Amino acid sequence: MTTETPRDADRSFLFVLGSSRPEGNTEILARVAAEQLPAGVPQRWVDLARLPLPDFQDGRHDTGSWTVGENEDELRRATLEATDIVIASPLYWYALSAHTKRYLDYWSGWLAVPGLDFKQRMAGRTLWGVTVMADEDEVVADGLATTLNHTAAYLRMRFGGVLLGNGSRPGQVRDDERAAIRAKTFFQGEAPLARFPYEQDPAGR
Repeated sequence: MTTETPRDADRSFLFVLGSSRPEGNTEILARVAAEQLPAGVPQRWVDLARLPLPDFQDGRHDTGSWTVGENEDELRRATLEATDIVIASPLYWYALSAHTKRYLDYWSGWLAVPGLDFKQRMAGRTLWGVTVMADEDEVVADGLATTLNHTAAYLRMRFGGVLLGNGSRPGQVRDDERAAIRAKTFFQGEAPLARFPYEQDPAGR
């Protein structure tokens, strides 16, 4: 663990696992990066496969009210309590997993909840991404990275980039030395405010 700084003392991380496979490669890589956080920084891990959400129904312009389920309420509270949100989604068809995309779709609904002030409260927080892919050409993950950057930009959040790894078979990402090196410093430094358009960090962040 690294030494805690005054800024670290104010941070709390939410790791959102979006894989359909427990303890998959993306989760393994995310945990390697999380191990580098100072001991005093709170971490909360949620597995969307174990905390499922029903398909999102866009009722922002309806006159009725949306019934908030227990899982949605837990995820919404966890999201708003974190200063740093880490989307850990494997690369499925060059994009986010279905679990992860559904979670982000719910952000659209939270924007419209009276009195929640979701957009205002998310501004200034930091969004991060972690993904592992079977393809060794990292350009194939550009769609996933762009989605996360644009989401952050719309909400005036910071974006720390995407930690990329390679692997397909269970545990294979452990053989990716470059990903392991990147994970050591991924959460260090100040993440910039997200902007349109997105430009990938040449260092692979």
